[in-house]
Amino acid sequence: MAEFPSSKEKYPNDMEAAPEGYGEDRAKADLEEYPAEENYKVLGRWRASVILITIEVGIGILSLPSALKTLGLIPGIIAIIGFGILTTYCGYILLQFYRRYPMVTNLVDCAFYVGGKPFEIFLGVAFVFNLVLICASANITMSIALNSMSDHAMCTVAFLAFPHIACWLLTLPRKLTFAALFSWICTISIVAAVFIVMIAVGVSGPNAPPGFEVEIKLFGKPNFVDTVNSLLNIAFAFAGNQSFISVMAEMRDPSKDFAPALYMQKAFEVVAYLVVAIVIYVFAGDAVTSPALGSAPRLPAKIAYGILIPSVLGTGLMIGITAIKYMYVALVRKTRPQHINTHNTWTWSVWVCIGTIFWVVTFIVSNAIPIFSSILNISAAIFVSWFTFGLTSVFWFHLNWKRQFSTPIKTALAIFNYAIMAFTLFLNAGGLYASLTALIDIFNDPNSGLNGPFTCGDNSIF
Repeated sequence: MAEFPSSKEKYPNDMEAAPEGYGEDRAKADLEEYPAEENYKVLGRWRASVILITIEVGIGILSLPSALKTLGLIPGIIAIIGFGILTTYCGYILLQFYRRYPMVTNLVDCAFYVGGKPFEIFLGVAFVFNLVLICASANITMSIALNSMSDHAMCTVAFLAFPHIACWLLTLPRKLTFAALFSWICTISIVAAVFIVMIAVGVSGPNAPPGFEVEIKLFGKPNFVDTVNSLLNIAFAFAGNQSFISVMAEMRDPSKDFAPALYMQKAFEVVAYLVVAIVIYVFAGDAVTSPALGSAPRLPAKIAYGILIPSVLGTGLMIGITAIKYMYVALVRKTRPQHINTHNTWTWSVWVCIGTIFWVVTFIVSNAIPIFSSILNISAAIFVSWFTFGLTSVFWFHLNWKRQFSTPIKTALAIFNYAIMAFTLFLNAGGLYASLTALIDIFNDPNSGLNGPFTCGDNSIF
């Protein structure tokens, strides 16, 4: 078997020599210990781009018109563009890290090369819980869709069970190439659903009482809690960065192809987010809801929710398989590393057991917080802020610590990354306070049908 190429020789401008005991030594050991019986590096830039779009352009888009309503049209537009630029930069940092450590297969692997085994274990636990919350938010969206289409025909707990069972079945295949085949349907689904809503509110007006007049605010006057929650909504819409390493690990030539795939994905994403958020807010005004599909009149909203179902399942599929794959690789590396890429009774049993436990936990969490905006905000405050922004700055400092002030450009980048860290801490602390405050207010609202966890109450838009 060929030796792992020296990352310093391959990318001399991106890094310094790896610390002793890390980097290439572990990579060579991995190759010897975990032979690849089956080639998983099959993605090119186009299929990778589609997967990135599917990961990112999902349920988060449904909260953006509401964010514009709170912040105002101009600040909301600036925030969406700003998050788009920021996450593009953070995605490129992940590519730089992968070039230095091409043996990593997910974001948690990166932690080992930054802080050793303790940091890897800590981040691994946080990573799994983070993906649990994201999958829970997807399935809460599904329960809202089912409640809305059926006029709350069943208990919400039952409507939450259906998507969890479907996602469990969809994550049984072990390759991301399966998700790539499904991703086209997912992308078309979310785009079609929001287009139906945009056309409906443009033609018939929003779902509002008679005599309602649309009023557009260029600059909103939100309080602290509403402002932070709106920023968290936008941050959640860009949360797909945390799966980028997993996509790189299955690309044929990520050093060459990932950057173009990233730029295509981010360009599509920012344009799509702006069009959807602006059009729905301009035509619906204060009648905008979260999820945004409820802003349309009743019949178009139901149709849009029906079309949205494949996209919601796709989000659960992509994020769920990322979490399950991480836990599978971590477990098999410790038990039977020679079987890590093989298909036999033992490996399939491990995969199915891990998947089952993952979706059971997700089901419990989604019933504990059955509110769309609250699950998004709590997820963004606790985990998304770090996994999307803060950790990438930690990785940048790891790659550039000794030369962070060596040139004017490096100094500017260092200051920028320190600013990202400060922004992450603000979203982390202030966001958790704001999201929990909003959740408690909803549970205490006598007009809300959702008075606590595991409720049969209606969480739909109508």
